[in-house]
Amino acid sequence: MPRRKTTSFVRDIGVDMRYGSEIMQKLINVIMERGKKSVATGIVYEAMDMLEKKSGGNPQEALRLFAKAIQNITPVAEVRPRRVGGSVYQVPTPVDEQRARSLALRWLIDAAAQRSARTMGIRLAQELMDAVDGRGGAIKKKADVHKMAESNRAFSHYAW
Repeated sequence: MPRRKTTSFVRDIGVDMRYGSEIMQKLINVIMERGKKSVATGIVYEAMDMLEKKSGGNPQEALRLFAKAIQNITPVAEVRPRRVGGSVYQVPTPVDEQRARSLALRWLIDAAAQRSARTMGIRLAQELMDAVDGRGGAIKKKADVHKMAESNRAFSHYAW
């Protein structure tokens, strides 16, 4: 744990080309492996094309569905280990907005990778549609984290 104060500097990543959305650009950057940004962009846009098709061909409706899916996956609380008197307690704490968004994107990609569809774009689209409906692997991960925080609520007085 750092002993100094952390800086509040957040690097500007810009917006994506098609939708002008910062969170879409962040998803592309998280999916990207080995610097292959065009491959990651193709995966995300393939998933968004499928969302557009499901929503009647409206790109703004697809972006709204994407935002709703991310909102449904984003956690509110998590547990952090806290050492008190030789014992380690799992202390529930609220999640910072930036960390919550990165956790949501990470869980979305991990859940999509676990699916058995043909391409990653199709898997990502299926996971996004499930997240909009309140089911799927990413929603289950969020529920597990919240359940863990709720079950350890008795140790919340150790959060300082």
